[in-house]
Amino acid sequence: MALPDGFVYLKEINPRIVPNLRYFSHENFVGSRISGYHANEVILTRQAAEALSKAQEKFEQDGNTIVVYDAYRPKKAVHFIINWLEDPNDDSQRPKYYPNRSKHDILELGFFNKNSSHSRGSTVDLTIMKLGNSIKHNRWINRRLLDGQEILYHDDDTVDMGTSYDYLDEASYHDSSVVPREFNDRRDYLKNVMKSCGFNEYHKEWWHYTLANEPFPTTYFDFDVETAQNKQ
Repeated sequence: MALPDGFVYLKEINPRIVPNLRYFSHENFVGSRISGYHANEVILTRQAAEALSKAQEKFEQDGNTIVVYDAYRPKKAVHFIINWLEDPNDDSQRPKYYPNRSKHDILELGFFNKNSSHSRGSTVDLTIMKLGNSIKHNRWINRRLLDGQEILYHDDDTVDMGTSYDYLDEASYHDSSVVPREFNDRRDYLKNVMKSCGFNEYHKEWWHYTLANEPFPTTYFDFDVETAQNKQ
């Protein structure tokens, strides 16, 4: 089956943007592939993809490229995550992603909701990487934050933003008081470029951006993330 009207594969708009869908892999807070993800394919609404391509051009001027961790997310994936959060027995990834929080805290703090903006197709989780670098896997380092807490940081060779993608704590907020200024400056740089291209940030996650004028503001989709060949 083809993508629904209004959706595109990002590589068709800008193949230079690097896909690294964490929910297609085991490198995430669940520790396994998440329901609905069958390929490392970035899918977005056409408007979001075109706006992201403009951001890529701006980042490239500074020697960077976008790396996408998540984009369109099926409703079934959201349900999978919520069910996992409501299961108190599986905490295997806690040291990496939420060492100071319970699963209940993660829901209460608003890191995940039962309806995700990702399912509307115009939200993207991303960072930047220096041009010429490539994604590294399974490289974790110890880090001490300004408040004294020690965390694990996933050094995947992207630009260091102070905390890893999906580190579910206040340290990942924009203008966090527990990370050094240099990291907040990098988050601000990311935010300023994205906002200049029509995206709004989410203050609790430095990686999360939604197109301001999204085409499906009240519609949540549930088609799977698959390769173009599988959708023929």
